[in-house]
Amino acid sequence: MKAAAPWVRTRLRTAPGSAVALMLLVLVTSFLAGAFPRAVDTYESRGLRHEMSAASPDRSAIQLTEEAQYADGALSDWADSLQLRRLTEHYRRILATLPKPLRADTGQSAYGAHTLKPVAATDEWLPQLDGGGPVFTLTAQAGIAEHSTLTSGRLPRATADSVTPASGAVEAAVTSATAKSLHIQTGSTIHVPRPGGAALAVHVTGIVEPLRPRLSYWSVEPVLRTPTRLYTAETIPQPYWHGALLLAPEAAPALLSVSAQTGAYWRIAPDPAGVGVGDLPRITQAIASLEHGPLQSTLRTRVSPELEIASGLDDVLIDFDVILSAINPVVAVAAIGVGSVAGVVLLMAGGLAAARRHAELSLLRSRGGSVRGIAGRLLAEVAVPVLPAAVVGCALAVVVVPEGRMLPPLLGSAAVALFACASLPLRAAFLHRRPRLHGERDDLVRARPSRRRTVAELTLLVLTVAAVAALRRRGTSGGDADELVSAAPVLVGVIAALLLVRLYPLPLRLAALPVARRRGAIGFLSLARAGRSSATTALPLLALLVALTTAAFGGSVLSGVADARDRASLVAVGADARIDSAEALPDTLAGKIRRVAGVRDVVPVHSESDLDLRDAGTENVTLLAVDPDSYARLARRTGLGAFRADELRKSSGVLPALASPAVAERLNGRTTAIGPAGGLFTVRVDVVRSATPALAEGDFLVVDAAGLPGSRPATTLLISGPSVTGADLKAATRTAGPATVTLRSAERDGFTDSPVQSGAERIYVVAAAAGAGYAVLALVLSLLQTAPERAALLGRLRTMGLTRRQGRRLLILENLPQALLAAVGGVLVGWAGIRLLAPGIDLGRLALAAQGRFTSIGPVQLRADPLSLLLPALAVVVIASAVAGAQAWVTTRRTTTTELRAGDTR
Repeated sequence: MKAAAPWVRTRLRTAPGSAVALMLLVLVTSFLAGAFPRAVDTYESRGLRHEMSAASPDRSAIQLTEEAQYADGALSDWADSLQLRRLTEHYRRILATLPKPLRADTGQSAYGAHTLKPVAATDEWLPQLDGGGPVFTLTAQAGIAEHSTLTSGRLPRATADSVTPASGAVEAAVTSATAKSLHIQTGSTIHVPRPGGAALAVHVTGIVEPLRPRLSYWSVEPVLRTPTRLYTAETIPQPYWHGALLLAPEAAPALLSVSAQTGAYWRIAPDPAGVGVGDLPRITQAIASLEHGPLQSTLRTRVSPELEIASGLDDVLIDFDVILSAINPVVAVAAIGVGSVAGVVLLMAGGLAAARRHAELSLLRSRGGSVRGIAGRLLAEVAVPVLPAAVVGCALAVVVVPEGRMLPPLLGSAAVALFACASLPLRAAFLHRRPRLHGERDDLVRARPSRRRTVAELTLLVLTVAAVAALRRRGTSGGDADELVSAAPVLVGVIAALLLVRLYPLPLRLAALPVARRRGAIGFLSLARAGRSSATTALPLLALLVALTTAAFGGSVLSGVADARDRASLVAVGADARIDSAEALPDTLAGKIRRVAGVRDVVPVHSESDLDLRDAGTENVTLLAVDPDSYARLARRTGLGAFRADELRKSSGVLPALASPAVAERLNGRTTAIGPAGGLFTVRVDVVRSATPALAEGDFLVVDAAGLPGSRPATTLLISGPSVTGADLKAATRTAGPATVTLRSAERDGFTDSPVQSGAERIYVVAAAAGAGYAVLALVLSLLQTAPERAALLGRLRTMGLTRRQGRRLLILENLPQALLAAVGGVLVGWAGIRLLAPGIDLGRLALAAQGRFTSIGPVQLRADPLSLLLPALAVVVIASAVAGAQAWVTTRRTTTTELRAGDTR
């Protein structure tokens, strides 16, 4: 028989508020489930592009080279291969061979020919250093006009086939930095010797200024833009200049007459634009194929059999993958935590709907309705608001977070929709699978766990122990952590919730004994009501404990990261600020700095990085000559190798010293004469410390500056004062020559320059906030589920003389035991979980962008944060009391007749 009215339409019209509330809950949850993986993809992709862009050009570029190898008769063939048209043709073939994920930045890629080893010039007017006259790399690189501006003269000229190995002269340009250092002017002629013939005359026709000199075109071979100093191979190395002469690209054949070690090159700069983290495996595979695989064979066939291909980009990608492998397991903890709380809330929403409609569904069962039929109707009813809400939430996630892969958000939103659709039908089917007596009690105190539940809890306990053991043994820094290991903090919270549910009746019974002897009825009634709460109270307790555990874990992560950055910045700078100079600082500078606003103390330090210990050791040792009083104050204040000032004061002919462990071992407690010839001094290591403020890394020896022979002016000033600004210090050091000002705050900010780190931190904050929101919602749902029963109870008690004030106290006190249980349990579980999991979680990659510089700070681990433990727990109690108070106020404002005539048959 056809139904008089469709079920779904009738139910939605009957309870539109519930449908709208469910729709909003699913929409928000679907949005979070879709936005989270896309947000992770976004910061990972930005991090990948940042790493590719930040890598030095000589490391990130793909360098293809072909060295000239010819006999006397084959010189003309090689001259033809160096023609610009041939080099350009090979360049285009190389670009066409690159696979799609690996795109070339044609604006910064370069090709041409150059001498593989620098050649010496014979002109006496060129400046000479102690190592001799300058040497030059001759380069014929295409695109000079597009990548530079002409400051004087004109660009070098040549035409195709006009320059051969026999040519006696060529034109060239130099950069302004080269011209300044080597005293080259427009119109200068530099003579480069050629084996077996007259020197090649290189006429300088112009001086150019590079555009974007730090990018790949100019910086794969930095000497093209800036001359450098090379050193002789003598016992005492002596410097000499090394510059570059920029020939016209058509003049490349002339290089063959200068040196047999000449070659063509193609430097392909990778384009990070549009690269996503999903392309990482394919790019890594492409680089490997270029260096040692099929792509190398293809290019050797198309370009030259002698082609050599090398790139450091694979190392950049491997380092980035290591960072991801260390950070992702930590981020997964937040994802699993908030996902678990959201799942519990969806279950509770279904449970609330099933409880509200218990009488209706029981009536349907009594009239012959099957469990399958009822579940199917409920599924159709729930799917109408849930499925559109899930689709809209996923679409919003894609719009709000436009970057990222599409499959993970689709799967996340589909999982939310499936969970939301199944919670009500499955809950109803479970409750009505067999007839139940009317008024049958389901008290938490009287409930006896079934064998199936015991087996399930024991299985979960075994999984938790396995996850914790694996996390402590393997850790997360090696990149081999899986989902079970990342779920360890959440599993600890789940086990704690199940344990607290089993132990919950005991404190209620103990608390009821003294309360029962008191004259007032409110305390006894509140504890009795708390004990008669449904056994399903495990769900809100589970949500609260998982949320509190996740919040505590997230707080400890952020606290550990902050502490590591504070410590690393302190190690790097040694104080709140420092001023360094390669030369001696003026004696008056320290007094000038003391008068700068915000400065509390200034510690002068003389530093020499090549102290000779006269023990044939090869490791560099830094001598730090200090004032014992001020330096001891600084070491004590910073906690970096604290010592007493009198331990460095000279009492006899021997100078007491503070040394690093390696230096102390090398000196072996002896009284030793060390230092350069003519400046020897005798020291004895009395104090050994692993760190000292003036030196971030390396071996050191700290002595009293007054005990050293000769004058040792300060080269470093260590400044204490948290409020001091870099602008004031730079203004004060303006007359001190080439001094460098470093602030501890700026150094700390540098540890977060990677988008991976900042993105992971934002994800953690959002996940903690979302988890807290779902926990509050779980608390509200648990109170709403029992609201009708409480209102009816209060109505009956009001007829027996209970006042409104007493009724409000009763409802508030009834909810306190569960809230206090969740709060105390959350604090204990959070603290125990952090202590339990801390040895297996390394936060170094998340905390520091360059952790390798600061190995002295040790591993960065979780640290229990009191605020993260106590504030969320306190908030649970306050929110529970506030919600119960609001419910009590609304209930007591309604008339008793309304509650007693609401159709309650109990």
